[in-house]
Amino acid sequence: MNLTSKKVTVQKPASELCDFLCDVKNFKQLMPENISKFEVINESAFIFALKGMPEIALEVKEVKSPNYIKLGAKSDKLPFTLIGNIEEVNESSSEIALQFEGDFNPMMAMMIKGPITKFLETLVSSLEKS
Repeated sequence: MNLTSKKVTVQKPASELCDFLCDVKNFKQLMPENISKFEVINESAFIFALKGMPEIALEVKEVKSPNYIKLGAKSDKLPFTLIGNIEEVNESSSEIALQFEGDFNPMMAMMIKGPITKFLETLVSSLEKS
């Protein structure tokens, strides 16, 4: 299952935006209002939970500064990645789109498509406002 968010403009240079996303504690301010848990595990990983959803642990897997950051699930139970593709617009702003890639059975994919799509849109909207 592959889902991509809308592309938004962030008032930060690409390198600053990439650095912001590499610091996992910054994800707390991007999370939706219905978050029930957020905990930093270490400098490259965190756990979060949304009401009605299981806890998910994410860790930074790969960074190609300033244009690419890949986070992946720490557990093999829900194998997925969250990729941020960043493009510099000018020296004070950049654009980002988030891409979710997961390997789920059709039933699971049908159940999580709506919530994951909404989650991606919340993350990029929060980035746009930051």
